[in-house]
Amino acid sequence: MTSDLFGFKVLAKIGQGAASEIHLVQDQKTKQIWSLKHVVRHTDRDDRFIQQVEDEYTIGKRLDHKNVRSTAELFRKKKLFRTIEVGLLLEYVDAGSIDQRMPKTQLEAVRIFAQVARGLAHMHERGFVHADMKPTNVMVTDEREVKIIDLGQACPIGTVKKRIQGTPGYMAPEQAHRQAITPATDLYNFGATMYWVLMGEVIPTAMPPKEEQSGLYKGAIDRERIPLPPPPHEKNPAIHHLLSKQVMECIQLDPASRPVSMERVATRLELIADLIANPVKSRIIGDDDESRSDG
Repeated sequence: MTSDLFGFKVLAKIGQGAASEIHLVQDQKTKQIWSLKHVVRHTDRDDRFIQQVEDEYTIGKRLDHKNVRSTAELFRKKKLFRTIEVGLLLEYVDAGSIDQRMPKTQLEAVRIFAQVARGLAHMHERGFVHADMKPTNVMVTDEREVKIIDLGQACPIGTVKKRIQGTPGYMAPEQAHRQAITPATDLYNFGATMYWVLMGEVIPTAMPPKEEQSGLYKGAIDRERIPLPPPPHEKNPAIHHLLSKQVMECIQLDPASRPVSMERVATRLELIADLIANPVKSRIIGDDDESRSDG
């Protein structure tokens, strides 16, 4: 293993992507611990991975929210005026992804969801979409604080990507059909993530995991061919009906049918957490006051 990268001492390899490696590194002067994403150009095909890290840095430096992992610095090595190696220095998050640290209670799950929604709302406010929200990109600390990670597919609102990008099983229909990526795309990815955490099941999507079904569904937006899954509370009556409703609104196939903003979703989830934590209040409010969750 490399003992040094861009002047940082490499302590361990902690992750790997399609063309990147993530290392735990230490600043030898300050002794501070960081994560460092490392990409090396081997062929012309690697240029897009170099550019992806460049874009990740540009977006990350414009974000400053407690629920989004912070971006520190970008290092480059060049040869003959071409970048051949990059290192992206990132906040080290001492946490595990939510699929490794599953919530023990429904209340804990909703509080985690609300933090994710707040972090995504911040990204949208700054003009960006994460575009790859899934369980492995939600880090949860021992104190149950959330950090959203991996801005490798993040992009400015309204971007139309040249190739299909996203994660099968969480990908919104507009991603599968290379349409504009908007905050509504994150709403769908986030809804699919919530469904998986609550039910342990991947929802039907335009691009399902290979082991689930075969290939990309046909159709302009697949509204007729992709069935919506059953609402969570119908499969598990212990799940709060307002939480179930929120999840189902997020995974509507038509972006226009999803909630108007991630900020709205965050507010709703915080209200639902309060209702779950205070069952008496929940009974007093009842179904007749469900409209409060829309405010």
